[in-house]
Amino acid sequence: MTEPQFFKSSYSSNGGDCIEIAANLAVSHDIVPVRDSKNPSGPVLNFPAGSFAFFIASMKAEELSV
Repeated sequence: MTEPQFFKSSYSSNGGDCIEIAANLAVSHDIVPVRDSKNPSGPVLNFPAGSFAFFIASMKAEELSV
């Protein structure tokens, strides 16, 4: 299996409350791994690529709020 290549959003500040995603597995494995940037060796949540894309599109359209 290809190793996930995690990265933080360029919109992240250095506040420490960030997640990292590994978009490199979306096409080849249909998953988007997500982890806490403060704990890179901790648990990873794997989301189906389509569900993650829907979540991001909804956030951009302001259909969901945080």
